[in-house]
Order: sequence, then C-alpha cells, then structure tokens
Amino acid sequence: MKILLINGGKAFAHSNGELNATLHELARGELAELGHDVRETVIEEGFEAKAEIEKQLWADLIIYQTPGWWMGLPWTVKKYLDDILTEGHGALYASDGRHRTSPTQGYGTGGLMQGRQYMLSLTWNAPLEAFDEEGNFFEGKGIDGVYFPVHKAMEFLGMTALPTYLATDVIKNPDLEAYTQAYRTHLREHIGRA
Repeated sequence: MKILLINGGKAFAHSNGELNATLHELARGELAELGHDVRETVIEEGFEAKAEIEKQLWADLIIYQTPGWWMGLPWTVKKYLDDILTEGHGALYASDGRHRTSPTQGYGTGGLMQGRQYMLSLTWNAPLEAFDEEGNFFEGKGIDGVYFPVHKAMEFLGMTALPTYLATDVIKNPDLEAYTQAYRTHLREHIGRA
C-alpha cells in the first residue's frame, strides 16, 4: 500500500510538538517494516500545494498526525488543507456534486479520491472521558464528533475513514510508552502488512 504521512505537529506555548513527531516517526518506521511504500510531509518544514496534490493522488492511504488545538486542528494543518483542497479542484474533486436537474441533491459527491482511505492520529491533553461521557465537556460525542468537519472534508473528496487513533491526557498525565504501544497496535490492526 502507498501511504502518505502528514505531520501536523507544531511547537506552541507549553508543547514542543514532540509527541506528534514521535508518533509520526513510529508510523513511518512501523509501516515501512510492514512492507508499505511510505512518503511524508512535515507541514512545519513547508510545502508546495501542487506537489502535495501529487502526493495525495499517489497515496492509497493518508494519515494525518496532529495535536488538538482549541477544539480542532492547528491553524497550520487547516491552512495545509485549505491550500491543497483549493488548488486541488479538478484533481482531488470535480465539483460539489450537486445535480443540475435537482440542485439541492448530491452535495458532497463530486470527489475524485474514491477507493482511497485516510486516518486521523490525534493527541489531546483532555482525558478520554471528556470526549466519551455524557454530560462531560464534549457531551458524549466522541473524538470523531469533534472532528466532524474534517471527516466531511475527506468524504467530500470521496475518501473513507479508518478508525481514529487518539492519545489523551498528553500534558497533565503523559505516558509515552502507552501511547506508542497503543499506536503500534492500532497501525497493525487497521492497516497491517502490505
């Protein structure tokens, strides 16, 4: 399988982006060991939209490694998506998919990335319970509910999701060994050998 790894980690305030870099490197090594063809983009090192579109078109699977910032993506990851999706008209998607004869129907079906998958690998300082428990901060919506707009953007392109990986409590109660073991298991279970 051809896999594109997108590292959206960023140093900011009390975080140095080290956990995201660690998980990105773990994925690169683990997936290569499993026989996959791996390419990568580290957003903080800069990127060129047309080259990224070519990488996205090359990939069977795209993994976004990113921290949660203020209830969503860091602005750098959002800018990456805005830039490549805007530039990607005609390559990543043909149109918004609406039908000429029924313009209220079919929105979001104009993607050209059918048959490809994506996965989110996320790091958050919030505890797991903040996402999953009714009455807690995210009202039991779970991590995929928090990232609903990202999932819809990928669906707009025609892609399907693999299960999200989530590392929680990463600043107040960090456990690097647990995160890396859980991520290794996640990659092996949901992607496996080439």
